[in-house]
Amino acid sequence: MEKHPIKHKRKWRHVFFLSLILLAASCRSKVHISPPPEPTIPRKEVKQMGFTIQAGAFSILNNAIRLTESLNKKGINAYYFLHESGLYKVRFGDFLSRNTAQIKAQSLVKARIIEEFYIVSPEEYAFAKERTYGEQYLRDELVTTAKRYVGLPYSWGGSSADEGFDCSGLTMAVYQLNGLNLPHSSEGQYRIGTSVNKNQLMKGDLVFFATSQGTEVTHVGIYAGNDRFIHAPGIDKLIRTDSLSNDYYKKRYKGARNYLN
Repeated sequence: MEKHPIKHKRKWRHVFFLSLILLAASCRSKVHISPPPEPTIPRKEVKQMGFTIQAGAFSILNNAIRLTESLNKKGINAYYFLHESGLYKVRFGDFLSRNTAQIKAQSLVKARIIEEFYIVSPEEYAFAKERTYGEQYLRDELVTTAKRYVGLPYSWGGSSADEGFDCSGLTMAVYQLNGLNLPHSSEGQYRIGTSVNKNQLMKGDLVFFATSQGTEVTHVGIYAGNDRFIHAPGIDKLIRTDSLSNDYYKKRYKGARNYLN
């Protein structure tokens, strides 16, 4: 049977041109590849808070500050907060059992460092209630807690009497009040958790910045939704809300972390 060389030539010519088209499309797509996302940091489980000592019920903020500073000078990492009752209270410690917390609190009463106290148990935290109410409940509680700090002075006990309440101390306190124990440094907080793309931020995620010379993380705030974050901006300044779109913070933005899942 006679073959048809013209038909075969046309067939291979079509295949050749089709290959060229696919190759060109492939080359064009490579030009428009978006930059790779921030590398995912291996997840390190955030420790759940145990039993905590709560002391004081002050209507005057300075009284809570004085108690906090007194405890910090004795090497006890304490922080004050505005309770939903409208009173300022102080919390400190992370104990494995109620009995251990009770013994520590009673020793401080005996030394006349505190007067009355209350032991906060793990099931009272928002983190424990997440199983019942869902993750969004916990995220909302984190932001609600952070908002209670807005307008309060930056000066605190911090990790030492001289440092003041640093930015990472704020985020640590907000998370501890809700049942999760974060490290007390912006760099330490940045090294754990799960990386979050900026366009996927959710309430309660922490946002990090390089505010000093260089590229190292030196500042942190808690994302409050709608492009806003709450942070302690500096000594002699009040805790406040700012925008991620602000030129200063936009240029210094380093990334974000999620600690809830």
